[in-house]
Amino acid sequence: QVQLVESGGGLVQAGGSLRLSCAASGRTFRYAMGWFRQAPGKEREFVAVINWSGGSIYYADSVKGRFTISRDNAKNTVYLQMNSLKSEDTAVYFCAAAAVGPTRIPRGSEYDYWGQGTQVTVSS
Repeated sequence: QVQLVESGGGLVQAGGSLRLSCAASGRTFRYAMGWFRQAPGKEREFVAVINWSGGSIYYADSVKGRFTISRDNAKNTVYLQMNSLKSEDTAVYFCAAAAVGPTRIPRGSEYDYWGQGTQVTVSS
């Protein structure tokens, strides 16, 4: 079992920055980690993913160049640095873990564990 706890959400003005953290505990051996978000009335969407080794990273087109995903395996924590925030980034942000080994990037259906989410609100 893996427990995921997100933090760092809040209210920020458009153009501002936030850094989200996702702390993992439990059996965290070699999990790829992803960030997703869900805005009111919309489906959950992919934001970014990083494999366990940190060598493969992918972003949704909507956040490319503005968001940066990173991880510190010694701390079992993954981060999402969000810069140049826009009102359309307003959503609940979730982190997720996938047991796909040290190098692979998981498909959307392969995530095994999810956090409870943290609210990000961007005011225009």
